[in-house]
Amino acid sequence: MSIVITDLCKLSRDDETSIGQDELEVRREDQDKINKFSRLHLREMALEEDLKVKAKDKEDLEELSDELELADEDENIPYKVGDAFISLPLPEVQELLAASRERIEVSVSGLEEKLTGIREEMEHLKAELYARFGKSINLET
Repeated sequence: MSIVITDLCKLSRDDETSIGQDELEVRREDQDKINKFSRLHLREMALEEDLKVKAKDKEDLEELSDELELADEDENIPYKVGDAFISLPLPEVQELLAASRERIEVSVSGLEEKLTGIREEMEHLKAELYARFGKSINLET
């Protein structure tokens, strides 16, 4: 189905003939690649947001660990488990914080690996689509 707009703009004969030459037919496989690129881009943005949250959590844990170094060894420290706080000795709290930091670091490295894979796949799709459509498509994110 073609939409023809008349009286809104007048095209010269050269413009009319060049429109037909510049337009490429979007094949099913091209549309699938465009859709896949879009889905990957959305996943990339979600992973970047998750990385920001994990980085903030890691920073908070590091600050907390630094603060606990100033605490008295004999003092019980309130440690949050779920919705409740439990008073634990300082060395135990420090061990729990170190374990939490390690879990976050593992999670961050996993997210970074996924992000790298997604970006590589996006670059591959981008190269294929730009090769096919040239300046007719914009895939800049």
